[in-house]
Amino acid sequence: MKYSLRQLEIFVAVSRTESVSRAADELALSQSATSTALGEFERQFSLQLFDRVGKSLRINEAGRQLLPRAVEVLDRAKEIENLLEGHAGFGYMKIGATLTVGNYLTTILVARFLQAHPESRIQLQVHNTRTIIQQIANHELDLGLIEGDCYHPDIEVETWIADELVIFSAPGHPLSGKGKVTMDQLLQEPWILREKGSGTRETFDRAFHNHHARLNIRLELEHTEAIKRAVESGLGIGCISHLALKDAFRRGSLVPLNTPSLDLGRYFYFLWHKQKYQTTGMREFLASCRRMTDGIRRSDEVDLPHIA
Repeated sequence: MKYSLRQLEIFVAVSRTESVSRAADELALSQSATSTALGEFERQFSLQLFDRVGKSLRINEAGRQLLPRAVEVLDRAKEIENLLEGHAGFGYMKIGATLTVGNYLTTILVARFLQAHPESRIQLQVHNTRTIIQQIANHELDLGLIEGDCYHPDIEVETWIADELVIFSAPGHPLSGKGKVTMDQLLQEPWILREKGSGTRETFDRAFHNHHARLNIRLELEHTEAIKRAVESGLGIGCISHLALKDAFRRGSLVPLNTPSLDLGRYFYFLWHKQKYQTTGMREFLASCRRMTDGIRRSDEVDLPHIA
């Protein structure tokens, strides 16, 4: 072949980082070696794969067509290398999860997976839904587990398990003793919410789509634990997944509010790029996720034992 796996590695790294220097750091190469290899790769085929914009390299249409195929070749080559070296594990995976899924389910799943396959390696990144979708689209992650909707044309979406948000307050809040809380009562309260771009906020905004102008949003936070602490301290009421509130409800430090008129249901989803080659590791990890929730109706019903 006229190209090498190293050239493909460099091309993929530059595509992801949009920088020769950052790609060189990622691959533990010198900047000059990385630049020379990329230039030689393009010259070999008389093909420009990037548009030079100042000091940045922006992948062009030819590069975008090559990228998923290059990633697939590298993934397959790694599987062959693992097989030849006699490794029993599944190699290296990069998994992204949104905050609720990541903090309350994915960490348990990753721990179980690594216990069963100790030669495998996983990098888990936790971000909001918008960021995970973008990383999957850019081939920066192998798999995504999200709690928001995804309509990206290049991404495969598979429904995993149902989830439900709950509106909650501190136990001494005036609404905590109400049998049923009305929309007018909710609109009079200050809210502590997740940030725009998160799946939780997307579901909340959809439920309150006719009332956005009347909402009193006092504070927006990126972490569910911070929201729980703020609500416990009396700053306002909140709305996050029941899964994230199980322990607090059990302890009595927070209480659910009865809001039957609101539709706060949603789903957790698996994501991967449509052109992404699914390695045996990816397939096994997805299978372990499905086994964990088999026969379970909703996320907060999942038993989350401590990992030994």
